[in-house]
Amino acid sequence: MTSTGFEQALALGDDALIAAQRMAEWCARAPEIEEDVALANIALDLLGQARALLSYAGELEGLGRGEDELAYLRDEHEFRNVQLVELPNGDFAVTMAKLLFFAVHQQVLYAELAGGDGPLAAIAAKAVKETAYHASHATLWTVRLGDGTAESHRRMQQAIEHVWPYTHELFEGSDRRGAWLARVEPVLADATLTRPQDGWAPTGGRRGVHTEAFGPLLAEMQYVHRAHPGARW
Repeated sequence: MTSTGFEQALALGDDALIAAQRMAEWCARAPEIEEDVALANIALDLLGQARALLSYAGELEGLGRGEDELAYLRDEHEFRNVQLVELPNGDFAVTMAKLLFFAVHQQVLYAELAGGDGPLAAIAAKAVKETAYHASHATLWTVRLGDGTAESHRRMQQAIEHVWPYTHELFEGSDRRGAWLARVEPVLADATLTRPQDGWAPTGGRRGVHTEAFGPLLAEMQYVHRAHPGARW
């Protein structure tokens, strides 16, 4: 990602915020109680990353906007998250495919950023530990479903093929895809899944171009703050 510090922090914060919102939709809907807790914890990790990154972006912008203003008072075209994180959850296989691809991307990116200096490096150093767990969790489920029954294998393969085109946007302007593939491809092999061929690659999230699913997600996420401006508990 080639950008100013503000643009980078904003984009990464938006990625984490929208991923957290989608993951939180699984609360009380996961296939088992233990998984309900696990997905809620992953959502909270992502929300913590979003808060840190958006707060930092606000400081860099210098216009008096903090994490709440950036999260709740921007319109759809002002968000800079990749389209992958806003995709509907679909079934559990789709959610695990999204989590696997996104978490491994975060791992690779944050490991690189943690080697630098300043606030972003500190945020990355904490986040890389969290994303290691997220990637591990998604890996276990991908293998469990892919190498499970004929039905679970079919649905996991469909999920991988559905999400795969959106992974290309994660690496626009960077050379990290090779490192990402080096981690993702062995997981797919262990899960007896076929890696999809590269082809159509949707893009535009970093420029504020989003999928049809994003508007309803944003409306739900921002409703209370916009309906009751300035409210305090």
